[in-house]
Amino acid sequence: MRRADRLFEILQVLRRAKGPMTASAIAEQLETSRRTVYRDLAALMARRVPIRGEAGVGYVLERGFDLPPLMLTPSEIEAVVLGAQWVAANADKTLSSAAGDVLAKVAAIIPKHLRELVDDPVVGTPPARQKHPDGVVDLSRLREWSRKQLKLHIHYADAEGTTSKRTVWPILVGYVSGVRVLVAWCELRRDFRFFRTERFLSVDFLDTPYPERRSTLRRRWEAQLNHTK
Repeated sequence: MRRADRLFEILQVLRRAKGPMTASAIAEQLETSRRTVYRDLAALMARRVPIRGEAGVGYVLERGFDLPPLMLTPSEIEAVVLGAQWVAANADKTLSSAAGDVLAKVAAIIPKHLRELVDDPVVGTPPARQKHPDGVVDLSRLREWSRKQLKLHIHYADAEGTTSKRTVWPILVGYVSGVRVLVAWCELRRDFRFFRTERFLSVDFLDTPYPERRSTLRRRWEAQLNHTK
């Protein structure tokens, strides 16, 4: 690996990390020596890249540092293309349109010799076999309320047709297995629940913030899923 590529990869490793990364951990990911990593970290810090840390403790990249625009590898471009294809075929209208816009932006910015990866890709996903019913709910607004951490009051029918009214805290809109689902904390059940969007009979978008951070709720939900596996 060229040194310039390795420096870029070190920044990527630090950017992805959720906490301090030791030189040993970075070296393992890059399949290089710890000594080389120390030398590269010193070079980056000498260039005023905002990396904090020390040997034996770990290193972090301060938030807000911008890498050069869209320095993507061929594999990264293909990952974007494949993901955008799936979104275009399976997500709601707003996200499908956004997926096309993303590909257009990538194609406009990447070097000319890589544009074939977008214009004539060798990766692909099957088109949607059926249209996904959304029912009465506006999925764009549902995602917005999840981001804003605001409550919803829903009138819902389960698989047997039994209806209920609940106040829920939306945390995630999922696009899986031919259906769209809302993952939310249900005040009625005092637990996390999945709600298929086509089974919503009505939705009231409340202006009431829920009392916990969405990121905290999501971690609890993920931990619960892992515990039940």
